[in-house]
Amino acid sequence: MADVTFLSQAEPVDEYGRALYAVSRSILRAHFDELSQADLEDLNCDRVDVTFRQLAKLARLHRDKGSRGDGFEWAVHEAIVGGEPRVVDLVSEALRKVSPRGFADLDRPTSLMFGHERARHLGFTEAVVNNASGDAVLLPDGSGRPFAFGSWVPIAARGVAAEPQLRKRIKKVWKTDLFLSSAEKVRFAAATIKSNWHQLEDGNGLRVAIVPQALDLSAGYQRWNSLHLIALPDPDGFMGLFNDAYEAVAEAILTVGRHDRAPYYYKPSAKAQKIQAQLEKYGKVKVVDILDALNEAAQQNLIAVDRKLMSVEAPTWLNINEKRTQVIAPRPAFEKLD
Repeated sequence: MADVTFLSQAEPVDEYGRALYAVSRSILRAHFDELSQADLEDLNCDRVDVTFRQLAKLARLHRDKGSRGDGFEWAVHEAIVGGEPRVVDLVSEALRKVSPRGFADLDRPTSLMFGHERARHLGFTEAVVNNASGDAVLLPDGSGRPFAFGSWVPIAARGVAAEPQLRKRIKKVWKTDLFLSSAEKVRFAAATIKSNWHQLEDGNGLRVAIVPQALDLSAGYQRWNSLHLIALPDPDGFMGLFNDAYEAVAEAILTVGRHDRAPYYYKPSAKAQKIQAQLEKYGKVKVVDILDALNEAAQQNLIAVDRKLMSVEAPTWLNINEKRTQVIAPRPAFEKLD
């Protein structure tokens, strides 16, 4: 078992530079989160020892490989936890539509990260269940009694293989990315997150969808099939910020990992290019140290740190070299952008 740090915004960001650092950290963490046990075995090191250069060589940047969606998912989650008004106001509106009685007194929404891909890690599902109250329930489709959160989430964590064991009214809850609730964490609504709204899929048990605004989708709340759809404003709102930070991290990964640059990538803004340039200097630095430095650049009062035990270490049969080439790397530090 290893001590893994989950980072989240504790307060809304009020400066574009600090916001860029906060969202860049979320996106880098999403790439870091994508490393599988097989990747760690190939790298012959533990997760906490992975350098940015190693991560950059394995990072999936192609638009069809899911990294952009994962980064968007992390950023939305942290925006909700951090109380970012451009996100939480729309989430609160959607939850009141999901359950007018249950969320009538909703003051501020909360978010639990799920995703059955992460649930493969030993301890992750237990952490999700333990973060809910003891009497927490999952709000299904239609009317009738809700389902016990702690009983059905571990089943959903098995992914598509769990679908035959899930009740009809929560048949697709295994596709959940975030579980949304109030501060009391008693009632949960399953949410799906997509960076492209054309990829949305509804299904029994999924109640909320969060996507960015598009040319053919206006910002705000609306209904889409059986989902309560939230389109985050773009380009001057949250999605503009996310896109800028995503491109900064992507450009740094392209350079450090020596990837071919795909034609659909666009250049980040001048401030975001400063983040890119700084990241490119830290190829030999451990990713966890870069995350800490980004944390400091975003200012400590914006960040909440939550540590949980999760099994992320290499299997016992893998022989780890006792002596490795010593790597000397600079201590990462990020300059103020504003």
